[in-house]
Amino acid sequence: MAKTSDTAGACAFEAAVARLRMQPPDPARPVLLAGPTASGKSDLALWLAEQQGRVIVNADALQVHAMWHVLTARPNPQDCVRVPHLLYGMVERGQDWSVGHWLRAVAPVLQQHPNAVIVGGTGLYFRALTEGLVEIPPIPATIRAEADTLMARTGIAALRADLDAATLARIDPLNPARIQRAWEVLRATGRGLTDWQADTPPPLLPRAQASALVLRPPVDWLNARIDSRFRVMLTQGALDEVRAMLPHWQARAPWARAIGAPELIAHLQGHISWEDAVSAATLATRQYAKRQRTWFRNRLAGWDSLP
Repeated sequence: MAKTSDTAGACAFEAAVARLRMQPPDPARPVLLAGPTASGKSDLALWLAEQQGRVIVNADALQVHAMWHVLTARPNPQDCVRVPHLLYGMVERGQDWSVGHWLRAVAPVLQQHPNAVIVGGTGLYFRALTEGLVEIPPIPATIRAEADTLMARTGIAALRADLDAATLARIDPLNPARIQRAWEVLRATGRGLTDWQADTPPPLLPRAQASALVLRPPVDWLNARIDSRFRVMLTQGALDEVRAMLPHWQARAPWARAIGAPELIAHLQGHISWEDAVSAATLATRQYAKRQRTWFRNRLAGWDSLP
């Protein structure tokens, strides 16, 4: 019975994508295309862009980093010749980057290409684009270093304990990056993150002004694609990309969050076997996709769903 259900789910998803290709969205409106990793959103974005004269704009926080091409499944050179791909691979190691940086980068792109297809798996990018983002002052390096030290010594518990009640009530209590960000904002500005968010300006692209689509493939179908794609990445040079970063490795750096990188680093450092590294990296990718699916289900409920 479970096998039949899995097959039916895969067929329904593929049929929904096929229907979209038969009846594509308004070519004059921008398209927002969200989906978990390995869901096929990049291929669909490429098709829409070619068929409707669009450019493709990256909305994936991992694919902005210059050092990761294969490991983050960035579009290959052939696809970039077929259609312009913007905001991919332009952030160097050590360069500050955040959702605010992305939002400022995408604003002139949308002015020049008002019917762009914006594709990715980073929900916060889409939320900032369609709901607005408050401009919080930059965090001084000394405070960030203080937060890094506390996190390394005590984990998120100490930072979480210092948060204001309003922020603590709304933030994911198990997300280290979000906890640290909230702590840094409070420490640097004297105002809680929730207080800052109350001053959010109007969005750059309201949801109602775009065709907003979210891919929701069945779990077993997606997991099989994740496993297969990671094996392909390894044949295409993913390990070489990671090896090049070994002398510069900083486990807590934003660029080091590329899925699979920590596991391959551990193998290169002699801590785990090759088989264990591949298994752990594949599992990490599946877990990442699960977090993405949960986020999209909770925060993009009003988007058109495939299927």
